Amino acid sequence: MSVQFKINDPEAYRSCGELDVMQALLVVDASRIIELGCGAAWMTRQLVERLGAAQVTATEVDRIQHAKNLDIQDLPKVEFRLGGAEAIDALDASYDVALMLKSLHHVPVDRMDQALAEIHRVLVPGGALYVSEPVYWGPFNEVMRLIHDEREVRIAAFEAMRRAVDAVLFKLEHEIFYEAEGIYPDWDSFAGRFLHVTHTEHDLDAEQIARVRAAFERHLTPAGARFMKPHRVDLLRRIP
Repeated sequence: MSVQFKINDPEAYRSCGELDVMQALLVVDASRIIELGCGAAWMTRQLVERLGAAQVTATEVDRIQHAKNLDIQDLPKVEFRLGGAEAIDALDASYDVALMLKSLHHVPVDRMDQALAEIHRVLVPGGALYVSEPVYWGPFNEVMRLIHDEREVRIAAFEAMRRAVDAVLFKLEHEIFYEAEGIYPDWDSFAGRFLHVTHTEHDLDAEQIARVRAAFERHLTPAGARFMKPHRVDLLRRIP
């Protein structure tokens, strides 16, 4: 039976983490990997130290975060590069696996198709594209959309994947929905993680921040605020 794209499936969620899904779907050991949008390089480290990747190219468009990543000295199998998915500095068929972890919807909408074409170019025939995207649904999203409403860009990212499959660049091999637990001890920890970031200029005024705080604190207990954060993972296979 062929796999069909769904932007959300509330009945299909499993409780686990990104690494659990990745290990179930991908062969990382001894693979050449490009991680497009590596952030603070937490997953980059897991790919090498825990999953056995042979080599990782970790790209980031946030210049401030990229500069921090360049200071990492204990990952000799990782090369950090500044740049976006729409223009990948690599030869054709350079990688076995491409990862986009919560990054496809950050690509400018008018460049999403170009980004997926670039990924097709740099993957080997039969190579895997693993795309993990937050789902616009649930209590956590109700708080986050007050900071930055990503409904339209997430829909655009989903549709770009569908177009890449329709264009016979990729075949959709697996689609998995999972919820990962996030616990934030207090408002300051939440604000530090999602408001005070360098990759996006939120430009919220005091009234808007107060609304975000009120929405967050409705979930706050003596043990912190606990959210189950919904994600969709699509594993696409490069068609030669």
